[in-house]
Amino acid sequence: MLRTTGIHTSFFRILIISYVLLSSVGYGSAGTTSSFIRSVWPSIDIPLDSEAFAIPKGHNAPQQVHITQGDYDGKAVIISWVTTDEPGPSKVQYGTSKEKYEFSAKGSMTNYTFYNYKSGYIHHCLVDGLEHETKYYYKIGMGDSAREFWFQTPPKIDPDSPYTYGIIGDLGQTYNSLSTLEHYMQSGGQAVLFVGDLSYADRYEYDDVGIRWDLWGRFVERSAAYQPWMWSVGNHEIEYMPKMGEVRPFKSYLHRYATPFLASKSSNPLWYAIRRASAHIIVLSSYSPFVKYTPQWKWLREELTRMDREKTPWLIVLMHCPIYNSNTAHFMEGESMRAAFESWFVQYKVDIIFSGHVHAYERSYRISNIHYNVSSGDPYPVPDKSAPIYITVGDGGNQEGLAGRFKVPQPDYSAFREASYGHSTLEIKNRTHALYHWNRNDDGKKMATDSVVFFNQYW
Repeated sequence: MLRTTGIHTSFFRILIISYVLLSSVGYGSAGTTSSFIRSVWPSIDIPLDSEAFAIPKGHNAPQQVHITQGDYDGKAVIISWVTTDEPGPSKVQYGTSKEKYEFSAKGSMTNYTFYNYKSGYIHHCLVDGLEHETKYYYKIGMGDSAREFWFQTPPKIDPDSPYTYGIIGDLGQTYNSLSTLEHYMQSGGQAVLFVGDLSYADRYEYDDVGIRWDLWGRFVERSAAYQPWMWSVGNHEIEYMPKMGEVRPFKSYLHRYATPFLASKSSNPLWYAIRRASAHIIVLSSYSPFVKYTPQWKWLREELTRMDREKTPWLIVLMHCPIYNSNTAHFMEGESMRAAFESWFVQYKVDIIFSGHVHAYERSYRISNIHYNVSSGDPYPVPDKSAPIYITVGDGGNQEGLAGRFKVPQPDYSAFREASYGHSTLEIKNRTHALYHWNRNDDGKKMATDSVVFFNQYW
């Protein structure tokens, strides 16, 4: 796979680079294992009284504000927030002019308990009927405690609609997490594709689990209140804690983070799909049943037939557990999902699959292992120009630290790998080309360490 720097060049040069990329992508030998050694802050969570978790001023002021796409095509958002003192109105006022709110929408409120912890009042409000490529201002709360934010809707669904996504995974709430979040906010990303493991609250016990969820909600508000984060779940969202009497999987997550699953005919909030600008984005759950004839399997089979690559040529899949990974951490954990879905990923020419789980960065060549069988197949992945690129971005910065041990020698399918903290950006230019960067958070500076041009699989 070609590595480049300074990609902002003429379109002609992009075409040349892409031609070389296509020529090499199916025939790669083992790529680069970075020798960079990250000088890290300690992998400990930020103290509770840190400014990073500041509580907004005022009685019952809305907090933990975040938005996500609310429909299939990007003309709606789900706005979520928490009030702690009393329920207050589940109402959003919004409009296209600052401090002039022409419209309003009414949402719903929920709460839950976890051990002895009682959550605040969690509000979810669908704001729909929006115009594409429009800046909206919105207001939540009452009186002097009301708070105001804004967001930008995406361009209309079109094969040449440009758009920039940020990709973040395994974030947590350490100082390294804060570094990742702040560097992402400087990247120009317009929406986040989040590949699971949000708060790492399950590393605590008893009432501290719920408290750490509240802290994380305030922690990411600086970005998530102003642009949509598309959520997927990881293993740290399961929170199966029988010694505390908590055995319902994903309980905290499902109360706090809404997804537009019904818009894509999904039966479960943990897997769903959206279309945004020129991309069709499919979110899968690595920790829900996915073998043949399960609800997730049947839904994905139908969703893949619903796609229209003439309108949304870029096909992106999000999952938490990587299918291909050459780190000793979580090695081969994604094999069962690979066996279930890889043939579909190749058949429908998925462009990129993003995952997390492994606390390091890795990008693959286009490879597949769909011909393997127990009795006679070749057990090793082979170059496959119809296959996706697999990218692991589980390097957000949580308290478990980095996964620094890679398999030696580097497998032929691995193009670039490094154990550092960071985030990725995918800058879709048009129906044929996208610029991709993995940005290392190098001692306070955003560093574009792995940069490539991706050529669309459909076109």
